[in-house]
Parts: sequence; structure tokens; C-alpha cells
Amino acid sequence: MEQQAHLVVMVGIDGSSIGAAEMLLGGHAPLGGVFIGSDPTRILADGSLSRLQARTHALVAVDDEGGRVQRIDRLVGPLPSAAQMGAMPVEQVRSLAAARGRQLRARGVTVDFAPVVDLAEAARGGVIGDRSFGADPRAVTDRAAAFADGLRSAGVIPTLKHFPGHGSGQGDSHSGTVSTPPLSSLQRSDLVPYAELAGPGAGQTWVMMGHLDVPGLTEPGRPASLSPAAHRYLRDEVGFRGLIVTDELGGMRAVSSRYSAGRAAVLALGAGSDLVLYAKAAQGPIAAQAIEAAVRNSSLPASRLTEAASRVREAQGC
Repeated sequence: MEQQAHLVVMVGIDGSSIGAAEMLLGGHAPLGGVFIGSDPTRILADGSLSRLQARTHALVAVDDEGGRVQRIDRLVGPLPSAAQMGAMPVEQVRSLAAARGRQLRARGVTVDFAPVVDLAEAARGGVIGDRSFGADPRAVTDRAAAFADGLRSAGVIPTLKHFPGHGSGQGDSHSGTVSTPPLSSLQRSDLVPYAELAGPGAGQTWVMMGHLDVPGLTEPGRPASLSPAAHRYLRDEVGFRGLIVTDELGGMRAVSSRYSAGRAAVLALGAGSDLVLYAKAAQGPIAAQAIEAAVRNSSLPASRLTEAASRVREAQGC
């Protein structure tokens, strides 16, 4: 149980040193993986992360979308923004993503928190803005599918985000609550790409749950990342069978202003997520201990933890 509780946790590490990753991914109860959100140039350039990943089979994630959110541009050059790729032919997008995927995988990265499938409904300067492939659901679906295919061809797992759709939401989940239009509206717009990209037969793909309050879907006070109803919709209505990862739980105010790190982990697992994400490494053990305690006191079913851990092991190739 202790090992499973650690396995369903991923934390951020400083990209300047491999020491933290070695500590978190080794020992009796290693975490499921690490996320490199800060500048990862050093540990990606010297091969230390690649060697550690090969030895531990841990998940190593970055958010390399292109444009203003990319991680290896200092090593290999820039990747165009999603908005720029939205104007490109589909095959060109696939080729760019395949090349980027090979560059990531050669450095030990196994998961990319991309592509963004949010629609560019809000102004380009918003939290999503040029991170979106466009405003048309069909165009977004086609480019996101090409981007995901390119990553998979290189052995990198793509992640569709931010379910059920951040593009038309009001606010920034980094700083506070975000509300979207009602579910009935999202079904005609933001949810359209998921029907094809996350449906049965989608292949090796993850979905990231956003911290979004959705009228007609999420329970009061529960953003989608902690909402059983949102997870049921993704599983039962969309038909997604892959791994569900939360958006960052420990520092994004849409969650952290309402719940402690440990409580958020338990709620996310109970709602249906398989992997909980924290930017700070110190929050990983707190989350794992809270999950283990919740199983022991029966507030979190042991079967739910086992199911989540099994999906993480599958993603690790174990």
C-alpha cells in the first residue's frame, strides 16, 4: 500500500541537479515520476536524467508545447507556438512533433504535457491564448491529433489538456477559481476534440484534468480535477481508458486556496485521477502519506488506489 501510494504521485524537480530525482525515484517506495518545470538544460544535456530513467523506468515529464511554454529550446532550438502550428498543414505539425519527440526521448523524457486542445475562445493574450491551435474545434482536433501522433512515434506519451476545456473559461487557475460556460455549451465546442482524441482506440494518451468549475457538471466547490462527475463524464461519455493526471495541485490557487496538498491528493484519487501532480518535491511525501492514510481508514477504496497504480505501472512499461 505504501508503494502504491507513492507510485501515484509525480513531483517537480529543479532541472539543475540530478540529485533530487535520484532521491525521489529510488529507495523502498519511489514516486511514480518527476516533472521538470524549471530550466532542465543541465540534467537533459549531460545525460544524467536519461541514465536514471533507463535504470528506474520512472515517468519523466515536461510541458513542451511550443511558443511560450517549451523546455528544450536552449538545447535544440525553438518549437512554434500552437497558434502558429494551427496555420500549418497537418503533416507539418506531425513532423515537427515527431522531431521534438525524438529530441525529448533521447534525453530521458517519456511524457509531454501537450498538446493543448483548449479552444482559443478568449483573447490571444489570455492564459491559453496562443497556446491553442485555434478557435475551430475541427482544426484543433486535426492539429492536436497530428502533434500527439508525432510524439507517440518517438516513444513519448502525449497529454491532452485541460479537460473539459479551459479556452472559454474566465480566470487563471494559477491565481484563483476558473468558471467555464455550462456543460451544454462545452459539448458544442471545447469537448468536441476529446470525442475523437480521447475516445476508445485513442492509443497511448493521457488526459490532464483542469481546475475548472463547470456548471451542470462539477459539484459545488470541486473543480474538475477533484470532481467525481467530471471523471465519470470522461470515462463514460467520452470513453477514455487511459491514464488521467491532475493539473498541478499544490500551488495553483484554484485548488490550494480550498484544500491542503494531502486532502487534494485524496480527493483527486477518489474522483478518478490516476496520477497527482505537485510542483514542489516536498509535497510528494505529504500526498503519498495522505493517500495511504485514507486507504487505511477506508475513506479511499483500496481498489481505487490499486487501479491507479496499475495505470502508472503500465505507462512506465512495467
